[in-house]
Amino acid sequence: MTEFSQLGLSATTLKAVADTGYTTATPIQASAIPVALAGRDVLGIAQTGTGKTAAFTLPMIDRLSSGRAKARMPRALVLAPTRELADQVASSFEKYAKGTKLSWALLIGGVSMGDQVTLLNKGVDVLIATPGRLLDLFERGKVMLNGVEIMVIDEADRMLDMGFIPDIERIFKLTPPRRQTLFFSATMPPEITRLTTQFLKDPTRLEASRPAMTAETITQYLVRIPSSDPKAKRAALRALIGRADVRNGIVFCNRKSEVDVVAKSLKQHGFDAAPIHGDLDQSLRMKTLAAFRSGELKLLVASDVAARGLDIPDVSHVFNYDVSHHADDYVHRIGRTGRAGKLGQTFMIVTPADDRSLDKVLKLIKMDPIELTLDGVDFSPGKTQPRRDPDRPERAPARGRGRGPRETPQDAAVEPSEVVAPVPTAEPAKTEAAVEAPASDIPTTDAPKPRRTRSRRGARSAATEAVEIADAPAAAPVATANPASQDRPVQETHLRQSDRRGDNASPEPQRSNGRPFGEGDIPAFLRRPVSLKS
Repeated sequence: MTEFSQLGLSATTLKAVADTGYTTATPIQASAIPVALAGRDVLGIAQTGTGKTAAFTLPMIDRLSSGRAKARMPRALVLAPTRELADQVASSFEKYAKGTKLSWALLIGGVSMGDQVTLLNKGVDVLIATPGRLLDLFERGKVMLNGVEIMVIDEADRMLDMGFIPDIERIFKLTPPRRQTLFFSATMPPEITRLTTQFLKDPTRLEASRPAMTAETITQYLVRIPSSDPKAKRAALRALIGRADVRNGIVFCNRKSEVDVVAKSLKQHGFDAAPIHGDLDQSLRMKTLAAFRSGELKLLVASDVAARGLDIPDVSHVFNYDVSHHADDYVHRIGRTGRAGKLGQTFMIVTPADDRSLDKVLKLIKMDPIELTLDGVDFSPGKTQPRRDPDRPERAPARGRGRGPRETPQDAAVEPSEVVAPVPTAEPAKTEAAVEAPASDIPTTDAPKPRRTRSRRGARSAATEAVEIADAPAAAPVATANPASQDRPVQETHLRQSDRRGDNASPEPQRSNGRPFGEGDIPAFLRRPVSLKS
């Protein structure tokens, strides 16, 4: 075991470390701190939860203790993939640098940019940021990176998963070539190896443990259920939480939408749970994490945004509601428990659809979790259709062209007695602004103008089927077969050709007294003889 006092740190830094309660360095800290104090580039590979944050924070504080920052020109830059991880680094820096005059600023999205700009204008020694917000402020001219002496990339493989590699390459090119680079990652995929080859100069490779190796303090369990139905998975999750001695735990889901559903299900069944994922407001995310850290919240339902680098002390259990699509994410998920030598337990729910993802996980960790069975849990598939609230009225059928049930010949056959003649509508009242024309000049009609109806593309209605279409100038009235209906006047109805051919067809002239309008309806004043005087 290596003591911090043997690593060459200053007395001020050692006192700050002792105030936090740590005296013995972890393997990655014992290997990286002396090399970083010497000013060399470091490529650190270690599993999550091994103290990588202190491995670059402590030597950075010692190296920056002399000197002063300029406005908008930070002397050190720390890049983190998520807002929560960046906030954790800022908290660690605040604890370890409390005996110095070093200043720092946290640049993350979801919070006010004005406060961040104010800190940058005053000048900060250490800038802790996510790539997106840093580049945003740089493009606005609020920060310059040509004064960076130390650059740290934390959780580099997570940067790759989140698509930040192009941003990281751009930020590297904005910093001076003569700088010290500390590069930390839990795994080393080929893309990360290419990045280190391009931007690190003769780095010292430090590998505290085999990449993607799970901690020995974690007991891993696997639960197979026969159904892939979400209802069955939620039942298995509740059974596991109820039977395990859970002091506090994190439930991991693959999708953000699933996080909300699982959290709501747990709360409905009496569990103290709250969701956290990237779509939530930053202030709500920070408030939820603070409640979980303080013990006010028992269960945190999270996406992989909370799987990397979050130092949440003394988490007793981790539940994998979904088998992670990327095997590396499984290692980071279960790394939230069993930290700092404490014991932890993890459970993974596996369905028949998860066989391929499970094989990748088992191949990576090179071990078989302990399989458990849940007796007395109903894993029958749930209903595929959502249950309708009996108090909610049923929705009316959709209206529009081509929608609704198609009529069959039996449905179209309507008894003549069911046909009801349309009721004439009253003429609208004349307004005072209307100008009356002479009575002799107003054409008269014997029947009101038929109301235009929009026919559907499908079968014609029953009333239309019972009406005879007459194209002749004088159409015979429609006779009904019901003797009782002979006492009621039947109004003649004409179906225009445009209703059968579509809206683009030219309508036929409407008829009055059996002849089209305009034939014999010329006003009297137009028929008067006109005398032409030479």
